[in-house]
Amino acid sequence: MWWTVVGVLGGILSAIYLFLSWNFDCWKKDGIKGPKPRLLFGNLPNVLKQKKHIFYEYEKIYNDFKTEPVVGYFSVRTPQLMIREPELIKEVLIKGFRYFSANEFSDAVDEKSDPLFARNPFSLSGEKWKTRRGEITPAFTNNRIKALSTLMDEVCDRMTDHVKKQKEPAVDTKELMSKYTTDVVSNCVFAIDAQSFSKDKPEIREMGRRIMDFNFRAQIILMITTFLPSVKKFYKFTFLPREVEQFFIRIMKDAIRHRKENNIVRNDYLDHLLSLQEKKQISEIDMAGHGVSFFADGFETSSTVMTNCLFDLASHPEIQTRLREEIRNVQATKGGINYDNIGEMTYLDQVLNETLRIHPIIPVLRKRCTESTVLVGPKDQKIPVSAGTTVVIPYFVQLDSQYYQEPNKYNPERFSPENGGTKPYRERGVYFPFGEGPRMCLGMRFAIAQVKRGIIEIIDKFEISVNSKTQVPLKYEPKMFMLYPVGGIWLDYKSIK
Repeated sequence: MWWTVVGVLGGILSAIYLFLSWNFDCWKKDGIKGPKPRLLFGNLPNVLKQKKHIFYEYEKIYNDFKTEPVVGYFSVRTPQLMIREPELIKEVLIKGFRYFSANEFSDAVDEKSDPLFARNPFSLSGEKWKTRRGEITPAFTNNRIKALSTLMDEVCDRMTDHVKKQKEPAVDTKELMSKYTTDVVSNCVFAIDAQSFSKDKPEIREMGRRIMDFNFRAQIILMITTFLPSVKKFYKFTFLPREVEQFFIRIMKDAIRHRKENNIVRNDYLDHLLSLQEKKQISEIDMAGHGVSFFADGFETSSTVMTNCLFDLASHPEIQTRLREEIRNVQATKGGINYDNIGEMTYLDQVLNETLRIHPIIPVLRKRCTESTVLVGPKDQKIPVSAGTTVVIPYFVQLDSQYYQEPNKYNPERFSPENGGTKPYRERGVYFPFGEGPRMCLGMRFAIAQVKRGIIEIIDKFEISVNSKTQVPLKYEPKMFMLYPVGGIWLDYKSIK
């Protein structure tokens, strides 16, 4: 009797062990080096444990295999491939794009289960992605962004007034920047004044926060799909809560109706969506999907970049002073600040580019191989990549001493015009803050415009310094998908008369 029970239990445990470890030798068979995986956890234990951000696990994998062009590792029990060699990074993102045209989550969601997130270009692949990209690209012309710059000016005035009214010098800068980008983007997309600086909890701001619950939901989905990858074939996940989805569909319909009934003509993103509706008969839910894509990308990532940049400037007073001098010089010689002369601020470019290099928004780009191929590494090494394999492009190359002198030092001079700006690094494949190739960030130009305008406003009106509430050096929140510092970034703002 007991021997039978022991035998059954032994068989069950053996089956579980084989299930969890049966492919742990797959990279070794292909001649690809990598860290030894742990049972159940693989090489990214904090996907499950969430005691520290997986940024640090990717960083360790990258640094432990400095001489390898690629590294094979495991997320739970799923084999994944990290690309370390810059030429191979360019191959994945640009030259061999046809084989890596999908993002990792592209096959985990569909329009029935998640109608808005599924319409986000980030989630799409194949012909649907090409169609959606073609619809969105014309929305970000130079003239359209220039037309929106007066709106950014108005929001900057409200932001300055808000900071000056604060009783304490220390300001939660991520929250401040989120208010700014929420007001800008909600007006551009939905023609709504979010009133983030005057209301405690404006509805669209709160719904924007809930969109970013995607961080937590994505972590859960990542855990499930890495443990059981086949689940994506028969079950599609929902990233956006239903009430958030319905809210954005409603405000899009309201914005469309208001603009049509009042014959309002305004060269903004909503105007572009209305022209799309007329030309291509896209549905209101398609328009809402476009709107949510723009809103989520425009307010969250931009506010994070601005927060990081202001932290860097607060940490380096001499760089802050030099940037303020450039701003004041443009004001004096050009009669003020506008969209055109912001483009002439070369030192501002350098500052922003250095922040984007040293503070990625996420630790890696995650691509899914859509068609089996073979990459050719240094010394003609053949690297087979099977269809369905997740391939990650680590941002750690932007912090690698092989490619950057003193990589951990904040030094905007590395991107000076005399040094060629970002061009030499991009051509080498070691600088790609907005991605690279056909899937490069669609809203990059709009994002840069609103980020620059907000930074100019703060540096022109305030001297900023790091408050003791900020935990330095920065450590990242373990349960967030994006990179958020533990405790936030608190800066002191001193008005400049």
